[in-house]
Amino acid sequence: MTTMSLEQIQREMASAVMTPLTGGDDMRKEAPDGRSMERLAASIIAPNSRLSSFERLEIYNRQYWYRILGALSEDFPALRSVIGSRAFDAMSVAYLNAHPSRSFTLRNLGSQLAQWLTTNSHFAARRADLAVDVVRIEWAFVEAFDGAEHEPLTLDQIATLDGGSHLALQPHLQLVELAYPIDDLVLNLHKQEKRQTTEAGVKHEEVDHGPAKLPPLRRKPTYLAAHRVDYSVYYLRLKRGEFHTLRGIQQGRPLAEAIEAGVTTARVPAARRPQLVRQWFTAWAELGWICAPDLDRLVRTT
Repeated sequence: MTTMSLEQIQREMASAVMTPLTGGDDMRKEAPDGRSMERLAASIIAPNSRLSSFERLEIYNRQYWYRILGALSEDFPALRSVIGSRAFDAMSVAYLNAHPSRSFTLRNLGSQLAQWLTTNSHFAARRADLAVDVVRIEWAFVEAFDGAEHEPLTLDQIATLDGGSHLALQPHLQLVELAYPIDDLVLNLHKQEKRQTTEAGVKHEEVDHGPAKLPPLRRKPTYLAAHRVDYSVYYLRLKRGEFHTLRGIQQGRPLAEAIEAGVTTARVPAARRPQLVRQWFTAWAELGWICAPDLDRLVRTT
C-alpha cells in the first residue's frame, strides 16, 4: 500500500468531504474521479469498533454539506421564498459544487451567486431576472454588514477639492442597480422569515414550500444603496443621477467626470445642476459615505 503524505491525505479528505451527497443525504459510492469511495475512505481514515472507514467519512461529508447549505439559506432567505425551497436546495448544491468554499469564513459563500444564477437561470424558472435582483440585494446586505469603515470627509473638506480630485466611498457602502423595484419586497420576506422562528430562536421544522405569492411587479430601473449605521444595515433608494455619480467616485474617476456622469443621466437643466450636486454631496457627507482615496491611513476600527 502506497504511503501518502499529510498533504495528500488532506487533499483526498477535502475532495471526499466536498463531494455532493446523494438525494437521500448519503455519501456517494464513487468519488468524482470514479474511484470507489469505500476504498478512498479506507486509505485516509481508520475504522473503529462501531463504524467503518466509509461510515466515518460519511459523517464529515454530511456535516460539511449541512453546514454550507444552511449558511447559504441563512444569507438568502428571500431568494428561497421567491423560487421555492425545493428549487433553492437544488440550486444551492449546483452552485456550491461549481463554487466550493475557498475561504476560512462561510461569509463569502454567496459572493459569486448573482453572476452564476444569471447563467443558470433555469433554477429560478420564470422568476429568473427577479431572482438575480433578490440575490444582489441580499448579497449587498452581507457586504454592508461587515464591510470596513474609514474616517469620512466633512462637507467643508469636500468643498476644497477641484474637478481633478479623487474621492472614495466607504467600503461598506454597496451600490445596487436593479431591474425591479423589489427592495421593500425583500425586506418584507425577511420579516416573514423572522416570524417563522420560535421565541426560543429555533426554526420550525423545514417543509417543502413552493415559490411565494408575490404582488404584481413591473420592470423599472431601480437604484439602491445599502449602508451600515451603528451596526445595522439600511437600504436607501437613489435617483439615477446620484447613483451614477457615486458609481463614478467608486470607480476612481476624477470628481468632475463622476459628477458629469451623474448630472447627464439625471436629465436636469444645466442651470439646476450645481444646486442638485450640492444637495447630493450634503446628504452623502451627513451619511458619512465619502472618504479620502488614501484609505489605508484612515482606517478606523469598527
